[in-house]
Amino acid sequence: MNNYETLYVLKPTLTDEETAANIAKIEEILVKNGAEILATNKMGMRRLAYPVQKNERGVYTIVYFKAEGTIVNELERNLKFNEEVIKYLTVKYTKQKEVTQFEKLVTAANFVKEEPKEEVTPVTKTETVTEATEVVATTPEA
Repeated sequence: MNNYETLYVLKPTLTDEETAANIAKIEEILVKNGAEILATNKMGMRRLAYPVQKNERGVYTIVYFKAEGTIVNELERNLKFNEEVIKYLTVKYTKQKEVTQFEKLVTAANFVKEEPKEEVTPVTKTETVTEATEVVATTPEA
């Protein structure tokens, strides 16, 4: 089985539910065809380098998976016919250095997914926040 990374960009006009449904649909295609999904990195809305189908922005998602080579053809065929996908790219990792980097990317994607979100307490207008800074002068030793 080979290591693959597929990046795809969804239209920015989709709702959160439609985006989640498209991501689940793509992952279902992989699993149905025998791929092992290692991680999914939902990068969110980002600006495109150039307009694609009159879109300046897109929702980026990366799927890291292990699969046989024939599955990639089926995945890309489905991505091509999905009207919500405006761009996609699949990368195969084969060399040892590439596989090591792939494993780091998978670990990082899983870490981001599991990281708990901190609650932010809003500062009201009546509160004032002051911060004291201390300046320490150092002299180089001769």
